[in-house]
Amino acid sequence: MKFNDFEFSDGKNSQHGTSKKLLLLLALSLVFLTIVPLYLLTTSHSPLPSPKIDTSDLRNIGIVKECDIFSGKWIPYPNGPYYTNATCSLIIDQQNCMKFGRPDTEFMEWRWRPEKCALPFFNAKQFLELVRGKMMAFVGDSLGRNQMQSLLCLLSSVTIPEDISHRYTADTTYFKRWFYADYGFTLATLWSPFLVKSTDADPNGHSLNSLMSLYLDQADEAWASQIENFDYVIISAGQWFFRPLIYHINGQIVGCHNCYMENITAVTMYYGYRMAFRAAFETLRSLKNYKGITFLRTFSPSHFENGAWNEGGNCIRTMPFSSEEMKFDGYNLEFYLTQVEELRKAQKKREEERFKI
Repeated sequence: MKFNDFEFSDGKNSQHGTSKKLLLLLALSLVFLTIVPLYLLTTSHSPLPSPKIDTSDLRNIGIVKECDIFSGKWIPYPNGPYYTNATCSLIIDQQNCMKFGRPDTEFMEWRWRPEKCALPFFNAKQFLELVRGKMMAFVGDSLGRNQMQSLLCLLSSVTIPEDISHRYTADTTYFKRWFYADYGFTLATLWSPFLVKSTDADPNGHSLNSLMSLYLDQADEAWASQIENFDYVIISAGQWFFRPLIYHINGQIVGCHNCYMENITAVTMYYGYRMAFRAAFETLRSLKNYKGITFLRTFSPSHFENGAWNEGGNCIRTMPFSSEEMKFDGYNLEFYLTQVEELRKAQKKREEERFKI
């Protein structure tokens, strides 16, 4: 991922300069939300002190001509993470590994370093100033929800938002909205693990791996009906497409993945994955009043080793993988390439219309 010709003004803020600065900061923020895990310690353990981070104005960076921020390596960083249980109270128990018995803390003490540039520390106050009066939504599965929760904690060093979810939905577990009154900024997560309309199709009822139907030409109204007024939309999806699925287009069954049903053509999960992202991008492009910027957050590999999450896999790693240990192949590569191909198609249409992605 490269950022080209992002220029920072000398304090005499023009709309053009501010826009470029905002796009860079938002992109960097997505990186932070990807590489900063949700670290929390319970009060029954000794909380880590907050790291001493230099949050000087990012205008001091100067001009970034080009930087591939994803080419680099993890380096030891003894100052620790951006937040802990001592500094953020917004993380749910589901992600509080320390509270439920993890004894070590060394896995927190790492920082990502790109090969050819410096990755600036996250500046929460500047971020809030740049998104003043804006609305941001994470659309998709738990990856987006985790990024939203991490952003809440990154911003908690400046202010704590008001939870206004109940004003918009009865399901305040999967559909969250937070409002930063001092900045007029709204942060939301809209749960839609398939991005398109889905229904249960298993005669035995819903379960962790039950059969479901996906309507690949219909975006999920759970997010599509609410997204039009948002300024920034971050889309992600992936792991849910492994389950047995029946695919529908124009009201007709066109195939299925792992359904093993007679008279239904077997297709790969990548077909449904491709069509779901195509429908999501087309929906955003077709919304008359949507003038926001769409970000694609690409596929996140499983974090479990030595087996799947429900087959004895574990998460006991204390050091990051090195580039020599990880191979970008198999379904990880196929999911990624599928997403990027649909992104490129949407970007070509962007040139014809005012669709920013």
